[in-house]
Amino acid sequence: MLLAYGVINMKSLGMVRKIDKFGRVVLPMETRKLLNLVEPKNDDDDNISSWVEFYTDGDSIIIKKYMPACYFCNSANDMIEYNGIKICKACLEKMNNLSKI
Repeated sequence: MLLAYGVINMKSLGMVRKIDKFGRVVLPMETRKLLNLVEPKNDDDDNISSWVEFYTDGDSIIIKKYMPACYFCNSANDMIEYNGIKICKACLEKMNNLSKI
């Protein structure tokens, strides 16, 4: 499967879920734990919640953990994306310097 940010290797988890009358699907607990997705303790606490992004490709729906900041330092400044991972330019520069050692 191909998306704008690269190739995705998908594997079936063997789980099927029904869409309820409001269009909702529950992500299985095992999947949420695997991806370290957390739900808020109460409905008003969006700061603690994990967010997900939705993509479509033909007849497929891809749900991806949303990471708006740098994978390494959590900065949201000067971001670039490589294979679906967001990296700030400062961390990219540090990684480039490591290769010179």
